[in-house]
Amino acid sequence: MNKEDICFMPAAQMLKAIKTQELTSQEITETIIERIENINPIINAYCTPTFDLAREMAKNADNAVKKGEKLGSLHGIPTSIKDLNFTKGIRTTFGSKIYENFIPDEDGLCVARLKEAGIVILGKTNTPEFGYAGVTDNKIFGPTKNPWNLKRTPGGSSGGAAAAVASGISPLALGGDGGGSIRHPATFCGVYGIKPQYGRVPDYPKTGISFYFTQRGPIVRYVEDAALMLDILKGPHELDRTCLPKQDVSYFDKINEKPDKLKIGYTLNLGYTKIIDSEVEKSVIDSIQKFERLGWSIEPANLEIKNPFLAFTTLYTASYAYNYKPYLKEWRDKMDPDFLKLIDAGMTYSGLNIMKAMDKRIKFNEKISELFRKYDILITPTVAIPAFELGMMFPPEINGEGVGPTSWMPFTFPFNMTGNPAATIPCGWSKDGLPIGMQIIGPKFDELTVLQVSKAFEEIAPWQDKKPNLI
Repeated sequence: MNKEDICFMPAAQMLKAIKTQELTSQEITETIIERIENINPIINAYCTPTFDLAREMAKNADNAVKKGEKLGSLHGIPTSIKDLNFTKGIRTTFGSKIYENFIPDEDGLCVARLKEAGIVILGKTNTPEFGYAGVTDNKIFGPTKNPWNLKRTPGGSSGGAAAAVASGISPLALGGDGGGSIRHPATFCGVYGIKPQYGRVPDYPKTGISFYFTQRGPIVRYVEDAALMLDILKGPHELDRTCLPKQDVSYFDKINEKPDKLKIGYTLNLGYTKIIDSEVEKSVIDSIQKFERLGWSIEPANLEIKNPFLAFTTLYTASYAYNYKPYLKEWRDKMDPDFLKLIDAGMTYSGLNIMKAMDKRIKFNEKISELFRKYDILITPTVAIPAFELGMMFPPEINGEGVGPTSWMPFTFPFNMTGNPAATIPCGWSKDGLPIGMQIIGPKFDELTVLQVSKAFEEIAPWQDKKPNLI
């Protein structure tokens, strides 16, 4: 097996090889470190590599196998951690000059669970300041580049994570999604990402108060690996009061069970989106039809829903304003200018504005819940365009028409508002060789069906044979 094959190997396959010592964790880790050293200077996915720690963890993993000790379900698997997650003893900057030299003395709950499962930590991946943006750039580490085209963005805020997975330098990646921050970069980088149901994965410590939008989750190359990782991440914890009760199901064990009957609704506009790239539209429509091979019914979901973006942005920006206003006096000149605009906008909202936005969120949730009484799964594009130019916050036009700052991302944030589980899966390629993604949304609390539908599509239309040409 050559080195590239090892780097792009499914994590589930790695796990089997490590447990039998057909391949050791040390061999896998060293091979990936070598690739990181060659590729990371090109794409800037890792902001804080931890190679010495990775080697130590890999050695311990192999020693545990040799001693016949009980092994974790991610035993010896090299993994990257988004730089918004607390990691004990490892610099954690949140992409901000404010925390440029911060080293936590505790792990976040997700990191702790992954470590207990036996992962090997390769390092921290790049993110915009406090994860606020749909692109990945900050004043400490600079921009991350899209591995398929270095002049394009990888998306954000988990852009470093997605770029690393796509490039074969991170078999598993821990990301986070508050409005599309797993799904946008996974789409732009041509990999799989899932935002679990809100409350499925506990989050602590939190970097601030929010309106319950953000959920941690995996970014991977293989759907099965997302199930493997989510089995470890899910489950309640007393330090996060918003957690759901324990769920007695293994996603990994059930991933290959295809539902006998499914009714799938699809929409290219969610009832309010005005414009979508023609290549994205064609790829998603063509992909939806492939589900007919499984005997599942497919029909257009004709939605009559008002765009909930104003309610979302009110709550989103108000939370950032509350959390980061105390830093402005000392740090304003060292913060991202666009992040400052978001904070300043959030400070303009009154209590009545907030309550009105919360009321609209409730009503929007009712509409989506009503939709899932009719359909088992909803499918949309993940984003309205392929990856746009590096250095931009948003594309100025779609299909030759001028658009606003959020026109490229109308499909993801609604399901942060409702909490529904939602995944993105590669479904095509643009004429410029850029990945296109399809969003698979499930009813409340049903990650399993989202994963099973994703796995079924992966089998019909695999994409993993394509790899970015970086070295």
